[in-house]
Amino acid sequence: MTHSPYDPATEGAEMSFDGRMSYGDYLSLDLILSAQNPRTDTHDEMLFIIQHQTSELWMRLAIHEIAAARRTLAAGHLRPAFKMLARVARIFEQLNNAWDVLRTMTPADYTAFRNALGQSSGFQSHQYRQIEFMLGNRNHAMLRPHAHRPDVVALLTDELSQPSLYDVALRLLGQTIPLPDDVIHRDLRQSHTPSEAVKQAWITVYRAPETHWELYELAEKLMDFEDYFRRWRFNHVTTVERVIGFKRGTGGTGGVSYLKRMLEVELFPELWHLRTDL
Repeated sequence: MTHSPYDPATEGAEMSFDGRMSYGDYLSLDLILSAQNPRTDTHDEMLFIIQHQTSELWMRLAIHEIAAARRTLAAGHLRPAFKMLARVARIFEQLNNAWDVLRTMTPADYTAFRNALGQSSGFQSHQYRQIEFMLGNRNHAMLRPHAHRPDVVALLTDELSQPSLYDVALRLLGQTIPLPDDVIHRDLRQSHTPSEAVKQAWITVYRAPETHWELYELAEKLMDFEDYFRRWRFNHVTTVERVIGFKRGTGGTGGVSYLKRMLEVELFPELWHLRTDL
């Protein structure tokens, strides 16, 4: 018994797009799929490029969601912000999964095209730096790699003038459990300094979650996010060590040694520290 080939047009599928919006048009696929330009003829360079390009796309979405969550929290609407924060955690889960693909590249594979990278390095990703600034890790030295791009410096400098996601969370916390003025009205351009008063306030929330449910859920959403963020950093370290060992990075950093120092950075320190005191 033979069957005629399936024709989706018989079920109403659009088949003609002359002058009409198509899938490729909407997603600008010609632009995206023409953006992979290997500098060598080595097989694995395509993997390296696509892994980093897709990571930048996920970071673009993370910035979109973190910014929206911050605005929504600042307006006092916690529950819609929880969905955004949950989404950001899942974005970083996707970023984590990408390392599994990159780890299929051996040291020999990478060495074959590494010189073609020049001084380029993920260390120079302005979107990653923007995420760090949005979350409160505000190292001004990290503006210098972007000095050749005044537009990027302006973007990052503007971010330094805004409250971080954690600043907004602490302002909400302070509306229920008073916090010191130097916490609520601190210099936004600097990183948050761990505070015993903040830890004790969060402990109050955790000891009576039924009384402070929205703050309790906010704290756990922040913890979920930083958990995935820490895993992303750890997977970055192990991938780099597996591929290049302890060589210096292409951007001039110490490579693995630099990345291991980043593992020590805590974005929401009091939420981690309070666990010991509960």
